[in-house]
Amino acid sequence: MKKTKHTFAFIFALGLLSACGERVPQTTKEEPKDPKAFDPELAKEVGADEYGMKFYVMAFLKVGPNRNQDSAVAAQLQRAHLDNINRLAKVRKLVVAGPFMDDGDVRGIYIFDVKTVQEAEELTKTDPAIQAGRLVMELHPWYGSAALMKCAEIHSNVAEKKI
Repeated sequence: MKKTKHTFAFIFALGLLSACGERVPQTTKEEPKDPKAFDPELAKEVGADEYGMKFYVMAFLKVGPNRNQDSAVAAQLQRAHLDNINRLAKVRKLVVAGPFMDDGDVRGIYIFDVKTVQEAEELTKTDPAIQAGRLVMELHPWYGSAALMKCAEIHSNVAEKKI
C-alpha cells in the first residue's frame, strides 16, 4: 500500500508539474530587425514610392545683386536667414539645408518637401536674405531618397550646438 501511495503521489506530482509547465509561456528573444529589410510602415511615414524615393524641390542659394550691406546689417541678415531655416525645418517644409564651403556664386542648398516649384518659391520669399537681395534662389524639381525625411530628426541628436 505504501508503495502504491508513493507511486500515486509521484505520478500526481509529475502530472501537476507537466501541466504547470504547459501553462508557462515560453520566453523567446525577439529577433533584431534586419536594417536592410523593407519596412512598409516607415515607407508610408516618409512618403516613399515603391523605389524608396519621393519628389522634392531643390534650391540653390546664389549670390544676390545686393551684397553691399555693412557688416552689422549682413550679420543681422545672416541671423534672420538661419532663424528662417530653423522655422521651415520645424514646420517640416525644409528637409535639408546647408552652405557650400567655397567662395563660389552658389552659396548653399535647400531641399524642400513640397509638391511644386511654386510652393518652394513662396517659402523662399520668407527668407530675409532673399528679401534683401543678398541671396537669390534657383529652384528645381528633384527626385531623391524618401529617407531624407528623417534627416532633421536625426540631426537634432547629433548636433551638440544649435544654429
